[in-house]
This record gives sequence, C-alpha cells and structure tokens, in this order.
Amino acid sequence: MQSKLREQLAQESARLMIEHGIIDYGLAKRKAAERLSVTILGALPSNAQIETCLAERQRLFEPNGHGQRLWQLRRLALRLMRELVDFTPRLAGPVLAGTATSTSRIELHVFAATTDAVSVTLEGHGHRPSPCAQRYRFGGGRRMQIPAYRFQADGAVVLTPVFPEIGLREAPLSIIDKKPMARASEHEIEAMLLSQPRSSMDR
Repeated sequence: MQSKLREQLAQESARLMIEHGIIDYGLAKRKAAERLSVTILGALPSNAQIETCLAERQRLFEPNGHGQRLWQLRRLALRLMRELVDFTPRLAGPVLAGTATSTSRIELHVFAATTDAVSVTLEGHGHRPSPCAQRYRFGGGRRMQIPAYRFQADGAVVLTPVFPEIGLREAPLSIIDKKPMARASEHEIEAMLLSQPRSSMDR
C-alpha cells in the first residue's frame, strides 16, 4: 500500500516539476503530498524515484520537444565551457543527466585559485555574473558552501560554482543518489551532441 502511494507521489512530484517549473525536489514532494492529502512522512518518495518518473514523463509526453531542448542546453553549455576553458569546466546536474526541464539551469563546475579570475573571464565574454553561493555535501558528512556565479545566457540560467583547483579530484555528492556527482568534460559533451539523432535537433 505504502509503495503504491510512494509511486503516486513520485509521479505527481515529477509532473509538478515539469509543468510548474519547480527545481527543488523537496518542494515538489511537499506540494505533491499536499495535493494528494498525504500526511505520512514515510510515504514520501526518494529523489531517485522522482528523477526516474521525470525521465519517463519526458519520454512519453514530450519526446521531440524534450530532445530538442536538451540538445540546445548542452550545445550552450559546450559554448560556455569553451569560454571557461582555463578553469577546467565540467558540466553537472540535470542537463548532463538528461532530465532537464524548461526551467532547469546549466550547472558548470569550474576550478580556480580565485573567484575573481572566473568573474573577469565571464565579463570578458559579455556575461553579467552575480556572485552567490551553493551548498554541497561531500563524503564523510562534510558540508561546504562554495562561492559561485549566476548569470543568464541565451535565456538559460547558468550556475557556475568555483571550486578550489584540487576540487577536481573529489565531486560533491548528488542530491539524487548521494553518490559523487557525475561531471562531464568538454570532449564528453561534444560526443553527446554528436551521438544525439539529428532528427531531434532539426525539429
């Protein structure tokens, strides 16, 4: 009974994230529980369950539109990675995972001795970065607040956390499965774009 309820909540959470532009898994769960009048905390789905439902809904309800959006976001990410090449950029998050919605941000991890150098480079390419911070979890229960920049490029929101140079060796933990976050290099994104069917790009 509880597993069926958890599945219903995961499906509703995914629907809310796609249709209402919610990017926070916790908020999506709470809204889904409220809509379905669920008060049993143990019935809440995991982030991984919701991500699975996200992928299913995108495949079923917007197979062409989702593929095109994903290709465009990855192409934009690749362009930005080339601008930030001096900082060994890595793509992470839903754009890499393939579950990006219309409101998903592009998350680019960069590695530098100082944040100022990243800001200067972004401004040199015509961006207007705003300083912010992003909180991440690491192995051993460590939590760190990483300085970051947020800006817009071609209508997409871009988050660029600036990790220390040694940070390339240890990725923060994913909020989806609590494992080290997947990160992809410029060459890996190039390969993804080349492998995506051209028909989905041209629609």
